[in-house]
Amino acid sequence: MKYHKLGRTDLDVSLIGLGTMTWGRQNSEAEGFKQMDYALGQGVNFFDTAEMYAIPPSAKTYGTTETIIGNWFASRKNRDSVILASKIAGPGLGWIRSGQNQIDRKNIIQAVESSLKRLQTDYIDLYQLHWPNRGSYHFGQIWDYAPDFDAQAIEDNFLEVLRTMAELIGAGKIRHIGLSNETAWGTAKWLQLAEQHNLPRMASIQNEYSLLCRHFEPDLGELSLHEKCGLLAWSPLTRGMLSGKYLDGKFPKGRRLSIETRQEHRARPQTDAAIQAYIALAKQHGLDVCKMALAFVNSRPFTTSTLIGATNMNQLKMNIDSVHLELSQEVLAGIAELRALHPMPF
Repeated sequence: MKYHKLGRTDLDVSLIGLGTMTWGRQNSEAEGFKQMDYALGQGVNFFDTAEMYAIPPSAKTYGTTETIIGNWFASRKNRDSVILASKIAGPGLGWIRSGQNQIDRKNIIQAVESSLKRLQTDYIDLYQLHWPNRGSYHFGQIWDYAPDFDAQAIEDNFLEVLRTMAELIGAGKIRHIGLSNETAWGTAKWLQLAEQHNLPRMASIQNEYSLLCRHFEPDLGELSLHEKCGLLAWSPLTRGMLSGKYLDGKFPKGRRLSIETRQEHRARPQTDAAIQAYIALAKQHGLDVCKMALAFVNSRPFTTSTLIGATNMNQLKMNIDSVHLELSQEVLAGIAELRALHPMPF
């Protein structure tokens, strides 16, 4: 396994991070235990979860994934072996704190205490803001996102959040903080305010990034790299779509998209065309397309950790094994050509 520093912290996190959101919906607790056991044995020391998991989200599955991880910690007695990341949900989900879940002091304190209880731990290594209060261009909103907000009010909220995080760090309940689904403006503002007011600094930014979703480049990539606020890449296989299993409108029974309750904005004819092109490129070079896609994300200079998600052990083993694949210049050139032909498929 390879390891990178988490921002400017002293934590070394594995280049492959274990995503957990399927546990409690697509995967049972026993399957989650098996995944964690195997991943840890392969040197994966970074696990990522969130209060809103399992996914697809619902009131019934809320908090289930954290509970499974907590039960594993209690069973294995190995909390110190894992760098654990979780997240507070932003606004919009009616079953979280009665729909009043703005990211502010009151909600952060409640969310942290509840996550600690479910996780059966005294501390969370990286506590992240799942999406901004003001909205996000992620989750299919790229075409409609309109950054029209009161910047001063947003800055005031940022300072409230940072001061709350400082208190929680001082109390030993969290160690470091990070962003998720943020913009370049938001990330820069968080870093600026932390420096100006001597408050905790965002160590990372967890955004969607894959061969098909390259919104992180170039601006956030530049900011992330040079400000040492590294990318934790979620959905590096575009919800498994890069495997080709969803081509031509297919939704195999039991797969993620067959149980998803939300419209899948990534499923488009132009997305299929891009996927077919990447599959052909991988075959041309004797590669598995999923392993190629993960190796690409692993190789980006701004990537701190690539967050994999698997519903079976074969997928998990292949995903982790991608850390050993170095893409040739010919493959990278082919990827660059395909990006020019399929720049923004969704």
